[in-house]
Amino acid sequence: MSGAQGVEDSMISPMEPHWKWCLTLLVILVSAHTDTKVTSSQHMDDFIRVLEQVEDSNPGLEPVNVLRGLRRAAGLRDEFMQHFLGTIREDSTSEAPVMDSNLSDFIVRAMRHKVTERGREEGVVLTADGTTVAMSPVLLGIEAGLVSKTRCRVRGLYPLTLARNLGLSFQRFHSSLLSQRLGPDGCWDDVTSPQVFTLSDKPSLATDALVNGGMDGVILGIEVSAQSQRPLKLSSLLRRYYCHRLEGEGLDAAPRLISHLRRENFRELARPPLLQRQVVRSLVLQRRLIDHSTMLSQEKEELTAVVREGIKEFVHRYMDCPAIIPRCQWGAAPYRGTPTPLSLPLSFMYIHHTYQPGQPCLTFQQCSADMRSMQRFHQDDRGWDDIGYSFVAGSDGYLYEGRGWHWQGAHTKGYNSKGYGVSFIGDYTSSLPSEQTMELVRDRLASCAVGGGRLVGNFTLYGHRQLVKTSCPGDAFYSEITGWEHFGEVQN
Repeated sequence: MSGAQGVEDSMISPMEPHWKWCLTLLVILVSAHTDTKVTSSQHMDDFIRVLEQVEDSNPGLEPVNVLRGLRRAAGLRDEFMQHFLGTIREDSTSEAPVMDSNLSDFIVRAMRHKVTERGREEGVVLTADGTTVAMSPVLLGIEAGLVSKTRCRVRGLYPLTLARNLGLSFQRFHSSLLSQRLGPDGCWDDVTSPQVFTLSDKPSLATDALVNGGMDGVILGIEVSAQSQRPLKLSSLLRRYYCHRLEGEGLDAAPRLISHLRRENFRELARPPLLQRQVVRSLVLQRRLIDHSTMLSQEKEELTAVVREGIKEFVHRYMDCPAIIPRCQWGAAPYRGTPTPLSLPLSFMYIHHTYQPGQPCLTFQQCSADMRSMQRFHQDDRGWDDIGYSFVAGSDGYLYEGRGWHWQGAHTKGYNSKGYGVSFIGDYTSSLPSEQTMELVRDRLASCAVGGGRLVGNFTLYGHRQLVKTSCPGDAFYSEITGWEHFGEVQN
């Protein structure tokens, strides 16, 4: 406490505590009659609407103070966070947003992350692009960017958003306290009005939602630190990033800073050596601040080896591989019969177009509807056990899981056991998929499959028409893929 502050405190009237108590009581009584009705949906759109209500109720409050108020409400202020972001003072009411109980309760549900014993992940929201994001690392990254004094070099950015969670998960896995280092993903009970998100497997301490939120926190934290003018509203920043609607040329004409391009943007910002250093430093700091002990040099060397292995898996899973929307998320019907396992690694990738649906899908909702439509056609009209394709590429920046990595498909008659069938939604007889969509399969899915031991390194890529009497994948698209790496001519 400074001397000036001490003089001020010594001059407080004896009546002031009573006056403060009366004012507090008045606020509570008024709030009881004016509490805002808040939707209980765990959707990013609803989070942004609630955030707008907080901002509108506190005009002129700086975004960084809005963020601090949200953190205070959610109880996110341990010593690790305070080390980078400073202490949130309980008596700084003039810099804290006023929120009624309904708004505050919603904020707590959306920001306080945990996984229950039943495998339900809390503190996460569904975004418009179909991915699930933990809110706390997103907002911590933005706050770090806002308080940064150096453009594009944000103190504490990686530790607050990603590195600590990764490091703790790597440590637990190494000690056999977790069954996996990273993930898993999961699915919502209802994508229209999401309430409950259930993980698909036993959790690590770095679930897909935490990683998505961490990557977004890094991207947005660097973005706000680089701006000469701070954003006037936090809700506007989140809406531009998470709610952009693709049109016409899709991602090829989209702005750079949108959630559909999360992995592409993160790859440009984060290099594996940087991530490794940040994870190790975060764990050393965690030990000092939370556990109040010092890490010895030998222990740090052992830790570095553990982290190095963890970062390799992280890079493959979240930077080399594309994001894949799981079956449960797009509303797949159950498989009929017993699936046939593939014998990996495979030697081929077969390229298709759907023809019908004939238009590229640009939203999670439309791509999901197209997937369900194709599955119904394949199961009910063709009599197949499931949708035929291994994976399907939407024009929204995502792949959609068909039969997936491990089960034989029904896509290229006579060759289904030898390769993956990948289809692009749309009719590409006289036009091409967007460049971003082609890159998703040509570069990302192929690299992911090879790196994960699912395709051999010298795999061959064919168009459907090379093996079966068909015009698929369309004249224009077939001409395009003849120039792709790994394209092969059929040997008669």
